[in-house]
This record gives sequence, C-alpha cells and structure tokens, in this order.
Amino acid sequence: MTESPLAAQALAGLELPLVEAMMTQRAVRRVRPDPVDDVLVRTCIELALRAPTGPHGENWEFVVVTDKRIKTKLARRYRQLWSLYYRVVIQRVAARDESMAKVARAVQWQVDHFAEIPVLVVACLRSRARGEKRPLLAPPHTAESGYYGSIYPGVQNLLLAARAMGLGASLITLPLWGVASARRTLGLPRSVTPMCVVPLGWPRGRYGPTTRKPVAEVAHLDRYGNRAWSDV
Repeated sequence: MTESPLAAQALAGLELPLVEAMMTQRAVRRVRPDPVDDVLVRTCIELALRAPTGPHGENWEFVVVTDKRIKTKLARRYRQLWSLYYRVVIQRVAARDESMAKVARAVQWQVDHFAEIPVLVVACLRSRARGEKRPLLAPPHTAESGYYGSIYPGVQNLLLAARAMGLGASLITLPLWGVASARRTLGLPRSVTPMCVVPLGWPRGRYGPTTRKPVAEVAHLDRYGNRAWSDV
C-alpha cells in the first residue's frame, strides 16, 4: 500500500531528538476522526516491541481496533465507569483544582467521542503456555509486578513513537472495566489479558512542554526522606 504524504511526513518525525519527545510528551485526548495510515500504527507497534520485558518473555499481544462496532462497545464501558469515577472521585477535586478540571474536561471529550477515534491499540499480556520456560520462583508481589510491568515499557515506546510522529495518544484503562466483557468484545482467549488502551489519532491541538514536580520533591537518596538533592 502506498503511504500518504501525511504518513511520510509523520515517519520523518521519528528523527525528533529523544529528549524533546520525552519533554513534550503528554496525554492528547482530543483527536480528529481522520484515518491514520496503517504504516504509522505498525511502526508504533514495531517500536513497542523493542522494549524490554520481564524476564525477556515477550508475552505481549496488541489488538488494533478500527471497527466502529467494537469501539462503540468499549465506549459504553468507558462511559459507565468514567461517570461513576467522576461522581465519586474527580468532581470534588476538580471543583477546587483548575488543572484537574482541565483534565476532566479532556477525558469527558474522549469519552463522548471514543467511537470516533480512528485507532485504538489494546495492549495485552499472554499467560505462559504449558512447557514454556518459566522464571525462577519469586515472592508473589515481585512476580506480580514483574508480570504486569512487562507491558508498560512497550507501551511507553509506543507513546513516544506516536509523539515523534505527531500523533495524539494517551494511556487509559477504564474501557477495559470488566476483563471478561473486554475479552468477549475483543475476541480474546482466557490466556490473553487486556491491560490498557492507547487511542491514536491526529491531534486537534498541539504538543507542548509538560509541567511536572521538580526532581528534588520526589527523589530520595539511599533512604526515604533523605532529600539530598533539595539544594541542587
């Protein structure tokens, strides 16, 4: 398939310096319904596959959703849980915090237009098959964090690739509320668990610098509470 001029321009964006991509990466929820070339989605996944997995298991699967019927089913779940989460948690915080209110408005837009987003990438983890090499025994917490942590380095690669190519993207989990329902919607076997959704589309706005707490407020040296870098 011949790639469009827009796709060619987007692929050229992969030359964006890594630091710039990381410093300007943010959740872009408002996107246009215009189609996204398959080559861009494939490139995002190809770069996701370059990430490390624990313990080098590569037990990931990526379901690319473009069928509006499937998106509509996921949108229904997203709307149900967001409505509950907003009433119970977000509404009170947003009433006194404008930054949270801004985020809530962006999420609400995404909820209302979810079925119109051109591409949803559902990142999944596959359980180990019988006879497949298993890691050494580890404490439950360590084993659990290692299993779930296997997907997110890949998702971050995908998000950075999207940012470099100028695609709007975000990481969300609410549409997967109810794993059994999500499996039915996506046709997943019980051995494959959906972990998160990355909506992709051409942004209605622009990327820009992100605002985060300074390192001194979150970094501790050797022991928690020792903020040795607070004067740096």
